[in-house]
Amino acid sequence: MANDEERHDSEGGETGEGRGERHRRAVEAREAQRKAKAAAKLRENLMRRKTQARARRAGEKDSTEGLPAAKTDESS
Repeated sequence: MANDEERHDSEGGETGEGRGERHRRAVEAREAQRKAKAAAKLRENLMRRKTQARARRAGEKDSTEGLPAAKTDESS
């Protein structure tokens, strides 16, 4: 019977980590991956915006004044 107990223990029985623990670790791993992906996207966005700002400074002065999306008053 010792062989049966040894097999049971090696299969993650009472002495190994439980099903809930494995699930919690899997959830934490997915959360860590999600956060890492979001951080990478934020870094990418920041680099792109910095490049755009440098290009604007190096180029000509912006010809628009105020909000570029604002329409002129055409009701008159």
